[in-house]
Amino acid sequence: MVGWRAAVLCLWISCGSVAGQLEYSVSEETERGVVVGSVAQDLRLSAASLSLRNFRFLSSHGETYFGVDLASGSLVVREPADRERLCGAKAVCVLIYELVLEDPLELHKVHVHVLDINDNSPHFPAGDVQFHIPEFLMPGARLTLPNAEDADEGSNGLLSYSLSPSRHFRLDMGSRVDGSEFPELVLEKALDREQRATHRLVLTARDGGLLARSGEVQVTIVVVDTNDNAPVFERSVYRTKVPETAPSGTVLFRVQASDPDEGSNGEIRYSLSNSTQAKLRHYFHVHPRNGEVRVAASLGPPETLLEAYIEARDEGAFSLASTAKLLVEVTDVNDHAPDVNLLTLYSPVSEDAATGTVIALLSVRDEDLGPNSKVTCSMYSGGPFKLKASFGNYYSLLTDGPLDREQVSEYQVLITASDGGSPPLSTLRTLTVSVADVNDNTPSFPKSKQELFVAENNAPGASLGHVFAQDPDLGKNGLVFYELLDIISEGQAASSLVAVDSFSGAITAKISFDFERLRGFHFQVEARDGGFPPRSATVTVNLFVVDRNDSVPVILFPLPKNGSVPVEIVPRSARTGYLITKVVAEDADSGSNAWLSYCIFQASDSSLFRISANMGELRTARLVLPTDAVKQKVVVVVQDHGDPSLSTSVTLGVLLSSSAPQVLPDFEDGWETGGHLSAQNLYLTIALACISFLFLGCLLFFVCSKLSRSAGCCTQSCCHSPEELRYGSKVASNPCISSATIDVTTVERLSHTYLYWASLGLGYDNNSLLLHGEYTAADLRNLASGVELNVPISCIQIRNRKGDHANVNAMVSIFYGI
Repeated sequence: MVGWRAAVLCLWISCGSVAGQLEYSVSEETERGVVVGSVAQDLRLSAASLSLRNFRFLSSHGETYFGVDLASGSLVVREPADRERLCGAKAVCVLIYELVLEDPLELHKVHVHVLDINDNSPHFPAGDVQFHIPEFLMPGARLTLPNAEDADEGSNGLLSYSLSPSRHFRLDMGSRVDGSEFPELVLEKALDREQRATHRLVLTARDGGLLARSGEVQVTIVVVDTNDNAPVFERSVYRTKVPETAPSGTVLFRVQASDPDEGSNGEIRYSLSNSTQAKLRHYFHVHPRNGEVRVAASLGPPETLLEAYIEARDEGAFSLASTAKLLVEVTDVNDHAPDVNLLTLYSPVSEDAATGTVIALLSVRDEDLGPNSKVTCSMYSGGPFKLKASFGNYYSLLTDGPLDREQVSEYQVLITASDGGSPPLSTLRTLTVSVADVNDNTPSFPKSKQELFVAENNAPGASLGHVFAQDPDLGKNGLVFYELLDIISEGQAASSLVAVDSFSGAITAKISFDFERLRGFHFQVEARDGGFPPRSATVTVNLFVVDRNDSVPVILFPLPKNGSVPVEIVPRSARTGYLITKVVAEDADSGSNAWLSYCIFQASDSSLFRISANMGELRTARLVLPTDAVKQKVVVVVQDHGDPSLSTSVTLGVLLSSSAPQVLPDFEDGWETGGHLSAQNLYLTIALACISFLFLGCLLFFVCSKLSRSAGCCTQSCCHSPEELRYGSKVASNPCISSATIDVTTVERLSHTYLYWASLGLGYDNNSLLLHGEYTAADLRNLASGVELNVPISCIQIRNRKGDHANVNAMVSIFYGI
């Protein structure tokens, strides 16, 4: 008959988990499929919700006698249970199961009490009993009879004894120190071996079941003569403790009995008494002579009290015996490490999980007993976790702070379970907890502002640079896309000027930039990740257009009028340094590309004019002579400092007059080099021309012979000052010049130091290198020495003659070859 009862003993909630206890009862040997109780009803749940909540029914001892039918929610019998096989002699037989529900997490313990039925008959494990009793034994003597055993529980295992009728013996019950009883045979009337040598009795044991069962054993009493003293033990009870791991051969007792008889009647042999239960006999070995009791086999589970009886029997013709009780308490040894069982692990856990989120559920168990079975758990993870006891031997692993996957993406949580033994035993269990990413990081640029530079006149589509933003998130959350924010800068939309690649952040130009029109602008680029919802950040990009030397200097003053050369009037009484005019120019470029320098490229009389290189002021370089031509032409070159440099020129007409003319003369005709020559000057000029032609003929022949080894020649015009010559500044950049002539005219009286105005013509073409300023003879030697031209001086000839004026003219011809 099946009976059940269920009661919820406790119900509590901690950190998202619910725990309780259910109890049921069922008789042993119940058939398969019999319903023990309704688990779903006791949990106040529907049967259908058990499957939805991932219901699990776990056994702590590995057997499957009971299970839960998910269709009905009932606890049913899977296999018939034999209480005696499961629990042995225990008074209460309880099978413990764990019941786990998820969403939310609930834990319940289920206790199933297996009730006993009277299915076992009493039996005497020692079999038939035989006693040898001396005939002189006095009435009242007691002989211990063997106990019967019944594997049933309670009243079904409660035994009563009866003895077949006898005139000499009666049955009585003796008691042990633990309160248990055993049958004794009491001599009621003295025996007479001559009348009856053997007495055969039947000892019957009957249990207390509703339908009582019984077992019998035959007791044979042999009446012997002579030996009238039985051995006597020093103590009636021997007690000791032994650890469960005691090896075979361990000495438990050394018992000793004495017999006052002599000879063989006083010699004693020791052995286990028939009163010792059969299952305990293989635990002990008794030495027949010295009475040593040793361990013969493993003593079984701890916290067990083993009770055996040792018999001392003499070796008389009619041996006498006595018994003593052996009590062996098996103590627990801490020989089992705790077992850590992982029931549930929620990994990965989201990095935005709230504090107190359950990550794992564990159970711990130790098969030892007493203090050795008390388990404590600790945890080390290096992360925001804590371990909390949930119910009984269950522990929950919880979050104890915020998680950040970008800092730590995975934790190794070390669970240590230690028992209470001495020394304690420990078990380590490592749990791997991964952190799942959420979109909690905004893309970030290295700087909030970025500067880019591009040279003007770039090609459309040219790369200008790139922007880069980082997002430490994972997957799509860390994938960054770029977008140009179409803002108005410098009157134009940014999207019409530049383009931004959405994947790489590369910035390219849509147009060709002109520094003179647009010197720079700014725009914004947005970086947006692929998370949901997306996060974004912006960076301001300042783009600067770098100038190139692409603009030619422009003359602002003086300007031609109606296509005619601008004319400036200089009085003949003007002193040296007289300001004729100021050439004003500008360059649309910037920086060094817009720095302008001025020089006289060509003049009717180069000795008469000079111009400031930086200011463009055209001044007289000397006093105006009567022989100077009335009309003078000056070509001023304005050059910037770009690389390569660009230049422009302006032609000026200078009218030397003592009074203001009514009508300006025409300057469009050829160059005038001076006034009317005197007869002496004319002869001198003719002589110099003849000498020059002769020299040029010789020089032409020399040059032709060297032409095959010479490179092409090139010249560059520039203006040099006396200081540049003194310190070795370059006169020409081409070392291939074959010859040159320097004409020098003094402008002061002869002295130890001569000051010169000089013009230098180089090479075979019409290009000239114009020098202006005051030079000493040493300056000219430095020039002629070819420091920069790398040519030696061939000869220096100076010819002096008297002029028409107070000044002395000197012509210096300097010849140098390759």
